[in-house]
Amino acid sequence: MIDEILQKQLSAALSEQLKVKIHINDAKSVHGGDINQTFRIGTNEGYFFLKLNDARRYPDMFAAEYAGLEALHAARALTVPQPLAYGQSNGQSYLLMELMVKGNAVQDFWEHFAQSLAQQHRKTQPHYGYPAPNYIGTVRQYNTPYSSWPVFYAFNRLMPLIRMAYDQRIIEQGMVQQAERLCRQLPQLFPAEAPALLHGDLWSGNFMVGPDGRACVFDPAVYYGHREMDLAMTRLFGGFDTRFYYAYQAAWPLSPGWQQRIGVCQLYPLLVHMLLFGGNYYNSIREVLQAY
Repeated sequence: MIDEILQKQLSAALSEQLKVKIHINDAKSVHGGDINQTFRIGTNEGYFFLKLNDARRYPDMFAAEYAGLEALHAARALTVPQPLAYGQSNGQSYLLMELMVKGNAVQDFWEHFAQSLAQQHRKTQPHYGYPAPNYIGTVRQYNTPYSSWPVFYAFNRLMPLIRMAYDQRIIEQGMVQQAERLCRQLPQLFPAEAPALLHGDLWSGNFMVGPDGRACVFDPAVYYGHREMDLAMTRLFGGFDTRFYYAYQAAWPLSPGWQQRIGVCQLYPLLVHMLLFGGNYYNSIREVLQAY
């Protein structure tokens, strides 16, 4: 719940951001996924969105998400909620941001979504990675910079989670060896491409129709990686219209063979989901690995 100390911190943070004295009138619990407690905060200047989590377990999670939202906002491609403040209070960490109100999709919603994502992906930097570790869900995401995508994907994404799953006795030694074999093949699978600014967790639960009728994305796990990662993630749980994929291909065609790489790109989010939610994803992971 929102205690008095946290209310004072939030009021002060909002007052500083908005340059007007803010009074919090109410805090209503709302649905916001499986990871955080989420609230709609009512004030004398309108409504805001608040996330809470355990500061002892995830002390830097919201600082990382704040930075990710700022990076996506600065790309001026997809709409994201404006992050306003983050901090800690009484053992809870918090992230305060703009409340996005659902709208009605415009006619070219999917085409505009895809074109905006392609525009975001064109934002690049010399190396794959990100200035600091962050999180996908509550799984720590390592972003040590590498000039090679196959090396980055093997050492920062696949093998840390494979080892974690093995240590937790979710997978067996044979699957570890299959993953190592796949990692040795990554340089032959992925054509060279410049690092792209990724949302990092782009599934149907992390976008909505914003008040302007366009796509608004949130809950990012931002890093500079291979753009096929975002596209493969959109296909993992459905919810994206076929028009989205045609429009992305028209805006910036993927390299030949992308269809064969979908499973390899989905392996990382599948591992994340297995660690977060249990072994139901085991067979999907095994199926990808057995192909290599």
